[in-house]
Amino acid sequence: MAEKFISLEGIAKRYPAPGGGATTIFENLWLAMNRGEFACVIGHSGCGKTTVLNILAGLDTPSDGTVIVDNLAIEGPSLDRAVIFQGHSLLPWRTVMGNVAYAVSSKWRRWSAAQVRAQSQKFIDLVGLTGSEHKHPAELSGGMKQRVGIARALSIQPKIMLMDEPFSALDALTRGTLQDEVRRICQETGQTTFMITHDVDEAIYLADKIVLMTNGPGAVMAEVVENPLPKERERAEIHKHPLYYPLRNHIIDFLVTRSRTFVSQTPGFDP
Repeated sequence: MAEKFISLEGIAKRYPAPGGGATTIFENLWLAMNRGEFACVIGHSGCGKTTVLNILAGLDTPSDGTVIVDNLAIEGPSLDRAVIFQGHSLLPWRTVMGNVAYAVSSKWRRWSAAQVRAQSQKFIDLVGLTGSEHKHPAELSGGMKQRVGIARALSIQPKIMLMDEPFSALDALTRGTLQDEVRRICQETGQTTFMITHDVDEAIYLADKIVLMTNGPGAVMAEVVENPLPKERERAEIHKHPLYYPLRNHIIDFLVTRSRTFVSQTPGFDP
């Protein structure tokens, strides 16, 4: 049996409402992920996807329930959990090497400068930025900035990589290229990844499981779809698989119709 590495156990998030009471953003969320799995969460704006990610990151706390990672309850931020946001969040006065090295030296404070540089270079090479080590963010394209963010996140060898729509601001060609890179890197490193996206095709291409959330407030996890497509996927061929369009149609039907009228008896995807 595969190891349950991440466990969301009945978490809810509520905020005080004007005039008293509380507004429930989501409630009773349960999700298990195995080590090395890639999960994508899809749902309309306002369902609490980013709040779930922030709770996993330790940047927010649930109103109810708990989150367990590698048999330990999350009690705050940790370098075991790296976050890649929609924006690159790079330090503009630091070079590519400097941005990645800052993360490395934060985790391994007793490492020598040579050790920090070697670890940083390894992941700069991994994301295809060899030769750009001395450039500052202002000298980089949007896609290159996100590559630096990915290198920085991976360089601390986190237990989980958390990604909040990291490619949403990029053009289609750059987005596709980075999706390919992230997929390759996660396969090579066995990285456990939790990602938020609004892009159905991105989720199908990247994820091992796709989490469907109903509309908020009061959102729930309606369904966890195990991706039936082969683990090894080629972008140019994936749409030819006989299960691709049934899976895509199932997710789109959920987003367009069932996310608004969901009841627990709604059937799931059956390949």
